[in-house]
Amino acid sequence: MKEEKPNEHSNLNEPPQENGVIQSTQGLYSSTSPPASDDEPFSTYFEEKVPIPEDVTQMFSFRKLWAFTGPGFLMSIAYLDPGNIESDLQSGAKAGFKLLWVLLGATIIGLLLQRLAARLGVVTGMHLAEVCNRQYPTVPRIILWLMVELAIIGSDMQEVIGCAIAFNLLSMGRIPLWGGVLITIIDTFVFLFLDKYGLRKLEAFFGLLITIMAVSFGYEYVMVRPDQGELLKGMFLPYCENCDSAQMEQAVGIVGAVIMPHNIYLHSALVKSRQIDRGNKKEVKEANKYYFIESTIALFISFLINVFVVAVFAEAFYDKTNIEVNAKCNASGSPHTDLFPLDNSTLQVDIFKGGVVLGCFFGPAALYIWAIGILAAGQSSTMTGTYSGQFVMEGFLNLRWSRFARVLLTRSIAIFPTLLVAIFQDVQHLTGMNDFLNVLQSMQLPFALIPILTFTSLTSIMDDFANGLVWKIGGGVVILVVCAINMYFVVVYVTSLNSVALYVLVALLCIAYLSFVCYLTWQCLIALGVSCLDVSCLGSRVSNNRHAVFIEEQPAYDT
Repeated sequence: MKEEKPNEHSNLNEPPQENGVIQSTQGLYSSTSPPASDDEPFSTYFEEKVPIPEDVTQMFSFRKLWAFTGPGFLMSIAYLDPGNIESDLQSGAKAGFKLLWVLLGATIIGLLLQRLAARLGVVTGMHLAEVCNRQYPTVPRIILWLMVELAIIGSDMQEVIGCAIAFNLLSMGRIPLWGGVLITIIDTFVFLFLDKYGLRKLEAFFGLLITIMAVSFGYEYVMVRPDQGELLKGMFLPYCENCDSAQMEQAVGIVGAVIMPHNIYLHSALVKSRQIDRGNKKEVKEANKYYFIESTIALFISFLINVFVVAVFAEAFYDKTNIEVNAKCNASGSPHTDLFPLDNSTLQVDIFKGGVVLGCFFGPAALYIWAIGILAAGQSSTMTGTYSGQFVMEGFLNLRWSRFARVLLTRSIAIFPTLLVAIFQDVQHLTGMNDFLNVLQSMQLPFALIPILTFTSLTSIMDDFANGLVWKIGGGVVILVVCAINMYFVVVYVTSLNSVALYVLVALLCIAYLSFVCYLTWQCLIALGVSCLDVSCLGSRVSNNRHAVFIEEQPAYDT
């Protein structure tokens, strides 16, 4: 028999094969390699790829870091969306500086999870939705897609309504909520096609929006002049003195607002925009390093912007009562005095009321600058949310539609419910809806976190870049804690509804929900090395044992 020589130019992701069958310790999963160039679906955001400069003499190159800069900053926008800004201002108004350490911890956890997403995209050349499409059976794959779409719809509604609130504040109420939603739809379509003029120009536009947020919220920070000692104490002392249930629930809400499921899918796709030879392990390792550095810088900037918002409301409005704010707004001639009833209850704020109280206490300029920051946050996150929707839909469903058709479909899915809310809901009473949308997104977290840990732990998919033991254990613990925190948030919200019929409905939905989460967890545990749960391997071992016993029982014959 002729011996075959190994292929010296074999792809990084091709595992050893024997008799044409992929040999893998993870029996339920197949090897993953990207589609051939002639079979690749229409792509979004990747009409061009950014070349990486050659610089073999240096361990670290700022030129290379600049070439890799872009995807991490687009990813970081999800940490600055209107839902996060509202969580920040409520945290400051309810708990002062006491919960800044929760924001810091949630951002660090988010960075570790984004690292896994980026590595999956770099190593495999496919984003998380595409890998899910190839690895999960049909029914779980469709359920997973629907759950992720729900998360995107919930996030998109907050972002679009955030833009609409900003337009309402900037126009002094002349533009109604539904009018702001329509404006956001139109300008989002326009901005989304900026990548036709070059990928780097699109990334520069997102950088401009982040800069606007930093300047706007930074201006509010400088004007209010928070106590720096209290700020540092709240950031690095993990303790909440004299905190009640409302403040603890706010801490849980911070984690839910920061770590968003669709952002994991988004980041794993954005990193495909650079020219990387995935067959060269050195290039892949280098790309992973620079993407992690870039993500760290981007999330550090987003963290500072979030701190600006928390500190402003902690310093100026912590422990303020409605009657105090009412008197101040009345003295300043604000037309929104009726938002704050004449009672001694603690001030409750959202994005709209936050702008109003800033205007009452610090003048009209503070209100308008706040609205500009919210508009930049809403517009940028709406655009990245649309990209997420396109990546998820084309990955799970393997769509081959035109670019415009995909943008139209993904926009329409989120816009119709948003328009209904805008038409039938008043701009001054949206806090309850935001709480519901936060709960909706919290429930979808397992459908991003469990798959990303599963696939980045498989050597059949990640080859030499699969998670090591520390990352497997640490990642599993982090995901367990994050999901537990968010489930607590869901339980608190449901129990506050005080409706027996809703309790029964939620109980039935929970059975189906937990069953699917258990399925994904079972798959994940197998990927992490708990081989006793692998039914296919167990069946194969039983079959082999039976075969061995059969051979031993055969009588020996003399020749």
